[in-house]
Amino acid sequence: MSENKVLIRKKVVVSVGDLKIGGGHPPIIIAGPCAVESKEQIVETALALKELGVHILRGGVFKPRTSPYSFQGLGIEGLKLLREAGNAAGIPIITELMDEKHMDIVNEYADIIQVGSRNMYNYSLLKELGTLEKPILLKRGMSATLKEWMMAAEYIAFHGNSNIILCERGIRSFDTYTRNTLDLAAVPIMKKETGLPVIVDPSHGTGIRELVTPMSRAALACGADGILVEVHPKPEYALSDGKQSLCLEGYKELLKQIEPFISI
Repeated sequence: MSENKVLIRKKVVVSVGDLKIGGGHPPIIIAGPCAVESKEQIVETALALKELGVHILRGGVFKPRTSPYSFQGLGIEGLKLLREAGNAAGIPIITELMDEKHMDIVNEYADIIQVGSRNMYNYSLLKELGTLEKPILLKRGMSATLKEWMMAAEYIAFHGNSNIILCERGIRSFDTYTRNTLDLAAVPIMKKETGLPVIVDPSHGTGIRELVTPMSRAALACGADGILVEVHPKPEYALSDGKQSLCLEGYKELLKQIEPFISI
């Protein structure tokens, strides 16, 4: 199946500070709100998650939304608040880059740069990210085949950056009960075919809060190198993706459920 030229199935370990991702290292947890909404919200969340043992703080500052009338994120101000929250908690941060014009500042502030589902096919952006040394988290396109996803990773690696983490976040199917169809078979396949770390996003993969914990367990059971989950101190008031976000108590329950698979 593989036509990889750069990613030749050798196990890749991505380093983020002292944290090691992939290559047989213990799975990691990336957690935080869908979007940075205010200083109070992101700092409160970061400090609470740090106490509970999260490895990396997530938060969107440039938000690709289906509707132009939905909350679009705080932009560069939000990026600085996310960095401040990460510093306060003493944990790395990850956020999504949407536009090449923001690459330098996102590279300056973030520890991992996320490529969202909609930008997996943005080859000019992938080429530019290949010139960086910063770890890149590449989400699978919402309708992407495994081969297309592999080739997107190849774009980054071909241009010099093999510090790539793949993220399965669900794909579109004919079913409408869940937000997406979470393709967990992709985890062992992509690990075998690329050698890259593969993590799973059960929040976007299902879109339903009650499914996040069981699908996190399933993801880790099939060999995922980590999970990416949305956590908000008050999901009912979240400006985006509140229905799929865990509250802090829900996150504590998640930790109990995945304890056999992960070390905090």
